[in-house]
Amino acid sequence: MEYKKQRQLETKRLILRPWNEEDAPTLYKYAKSPDVGPIADWPPHTSVENSREIIKDVLSAPETYAVVLKETGEPVGSIGLMIGSRSNFRIPETEAEIGYWIGVPYWGHGLIPEAVEEMLRYGFENLGLKKIWCGSFTGNAKSARVQEKCGFKYRTTVEGAYSELIGQKRDIRVSVMTRWRWKRLTAKKQRANT
Repeated sequence: MEYKKQRQLETKRLILRPWNEEDAPTLYKYAKSPDVGPIADWPPHTSVENSREIIKDVLSAPETYAVVLKETGEPVGSIGLMIGSRSNFRIPETEAEIGYWIGVPYWGHGLIPEAVEEMLRYGFENLGLKKIWCGSFTGNAKSARVQEKCGFKYRTTVEGAYSELIGQKRDIRVSVMTRWRWKRLTAKKQRANT
């Protein structure tokens, strides 16, 4: 299945748009924190140039977006769908894995759940995906909370998965959202808002 990169998605407080090289200084500002990368399975960025290379080599992948605050126009995190063979899981091309992170100053503001909900909508409605998976290392309570808040259902724990970027084995908590479950939860939210 072939997917075209969406130009821009919008939520109440966010714009989700492709990364560009001009974002490197701002990316570095948030991605250099040792509290961000290692819990998301990547080492902290070491320089603006390192962030620029990561934008070119990693964040330019299809369906990968900067999480931009509408209020300031500043990218403060990242979110993306890794479809089929691009996922860390063995899944068919009709399914995806979602990944996300946000800079420390924005933890606890509900921005990533807002972005995840939009990516779920986009994945199921626009890309026709059947399931969206999400993994987080055990002990990453913030990521697990995002998954719970967005309605993902816990599926399994993968023990002793080796992280090449971090160079250690860790357990991964895996959850999933099916298109059917997402439709049901969305309808329930709409009824509650009327």
